[in-house]
Amino acid sequence: MNTLTRAQLAEAIYSQVGLSRNESASLLESVLEKMSAALEAGEAVKISAFGTFVVRQKGQRVGRNPKTGVEVPILPRKVLSFRPSQVMKARINGDAAPEDAEA
Repeated sequence: MNTLTRAQLAEAIYSQVGLSRNESASLLESVLEKMSAALEAGEAVKISAFGTFVVRQKGQRVGRNPKTGVEVPILPRKVLSFRPSQVMKARINGDAAPEDAEA
């Protein structure tokens, strides 16, 4: 399985949009920084026909050390989750994209 990297995204912007390599990398960094800042502020980031990034708060709970069986408290924390849109789910599964679904 391959991984798409920042460098590959910047190169795709360069080849498809026509900006210089530096401008393409700068544009990508700007978009990622804007998304990160919104998520840090607790806002959801929705990209139409792609999906939604959401920060969720998880409460404190009791976990268990698998080796010793000793109960350990797991502190409250924030987690980042991604919910793909119906269009993205259809693309991944090779289905025809739903006409009006842009969740």
